[in-house]
Amino acid sequence: MPSHITPRSAQPPSRPPAGSSSESGLDRRAELREFLRSRRGRLRPEDVGLPSSRRRRVPGLRREELAQLAGVSFAYYTRLEQGHGATMSAEVLDAVARALPLSGDEHAHLFRLARPELHGKRHAVPRKQRLRPGIQQLLDALDGVPAYVCGRRLDVLGWNRLATTVFGDWSRLPPRERNLSRLVFLSPAARDRFADLEAKMLDVVSVLRMDAGTYPDDTELAALIGELTEKSNDFRRLWARHDVRRRGHGVQRLRHPVTGELILSFEAMGLHGNADQTLVVYHPEPGSTSRKALWLLTGLSALRTESAS
Repeated sequence: MPSHITPRSAQPPSRPPAGSSSESGLDRRAELREFLRSRRGRLRPEDVGLPSSRRRRVPGLRREELAQLAGVSFAYYTRLEQGHGATMSAEVLDAVARALPLSGDEHAHLFRLARPELHGKRHAVPRKQRLRPGIQQLLDALDGVPAYVCGRRLDVLGWNRLATTVFGDWSRLPPRERNLSRLVFLSPAARDRFADLEAKMLDVVSVLRMDAGTYPDDTELAALIGELTEKSNDFRRLWARHDVRRRGHGVQRLRHPVTGELILSFEAMGLHGNADQTLVVYHPEPGSTSRKALWLLTGLSALRTESAS
């Protein structure tokens, strides 16, 4: 069953696409239900030491099998999977997380959906996102490596000169379009920059899932998810997986129209005092062809700036 952002209004749209949303935000119960079903569906009985049977009509564990592994009654687990997480204790949620088994990010996501008060106080939708001037000064000082800051919903809040040369000139876009998810799913030019587009799309969707669990009342996020669902087959396909993950580091393979392939490592670091903002810095392997390519792009970026001045 495709995953969806369910409006809190009782009357559904005439043609609701999978992943549809409304100005009401996230239906936490529906999201909890779909998340648990997706995690249960990815497990095979033999993965958890249970006997397998060829008569299974659907892949994955049955509810009663998962309940047995978690050490809870079938009726109790069924209520949880139906979205009634408010009455579940932390011990029960921990047991279900171990039985599935969930990653650290998935475990936290489960708590945010089922019992947000057990995972810290409920998150209100923050005020308008702003980048501190000092952070922009830091970005400008990072010469020779592309860097940018993302906020909630993967809005791009700030960047340095080399980032515009490597990823495209975000300053030419309207503020609404300066968003990594819109670029990755809706912009052909931006999509062409990523040599491993599937991995990049999955990273983006996984972060949006985490944001949706953290801020279910964020109507701008709900509208963004609805737009991507309507316009992108890739987004609908990946959103239905219910993956949640935020990579703190890794390697990105890029294609640049001037230098060709770039292989850059990246580090993503949360900004102190700005929990929703992440600084992402890309850097090449010393002595690599990508290092030489960045030198070339750094010079090209400087020439463009001087020419514009």
